[in-house]
Amino acid sequence: MREIVFDTETTGLNPGGGDRMVEIGCVEIYNRVETGRHFHAYFNPDRDMPFEAEMVHGLSTIFLSDKPRFSEKVEELLDFIEDSPLVAHNAGFDFGFLNLELEKCGRPAVSMRRMVDTLTLARTRHPGAKHSLDALCMRFGIDRSHRVKHGALLDAQLLAQVYVELTGGRQIGLGLVAEAGIVTVGESAGPVTIREPRPPRPHSALAEELERHRAFIAKLVNPLWERFASIH
Repeated sequence: MREIVFDTETTGLNPGGGDRMVEIGCVEIYNRVETGRHFHAYFNPDRDMPFEAEMVHGLSTIFLSDKPRFSEKVEELLDFIEDSPLVAHNAGFDFGFLNLELEKCGRPAVSMRRMVDTLTLARTRHPGAKHSLDALCMRFGIDRSHRVKHGALLDAQLLAQVYVELTGGRQIGLGLVAEAGIVTVGESAGPVTIREPRPPRPHSALAEELERHRAFIAKLVNPLWERFASIH
């Protein structure tokens, strides 16, 4: 199944109060395996970037001033996401901004039925634990050392790995196909040679071994099995 893991960066937290999307990163996965295809874009929000938001993602008003408007990239974005389920962390937030931008350029909203929220998955699987993206990367041993600030594409790539772990781990993406004595693994583990099994080794006791065993048993005083035998 094809799914799109995505993340957004914005000017703030309130799409209904004038905040805008300034970056989106989308990662394609197929049967829980990244395909290497992605979509990434920055957008000019036609407003200043608040200091607090810039401290989170590092995107300044000057940096965004020569970037395209969302309406200039919407066709490319919609062509990429198609009708696939959309996976995000605290997905209601990202869907809110995505649908605001779609509305502003006269496009239909993305159905909430397509939403997969990894925050909800994490809370269900690990109640009481920390559920931030950083905390989940630490829990699953995902390298996030290059994540100095939030970035939509980087966060989507990290979230794709987290999503795989939340939905069963990397064995989901493995496809084993036996061919000419070789097992081909769907990830990059390489081919595995199937060796012929060894013939069974003789394991029957020799006559002298059985005799020594009988002699040893005869020396036992009041063995446990005789007590149980007397019950029956």
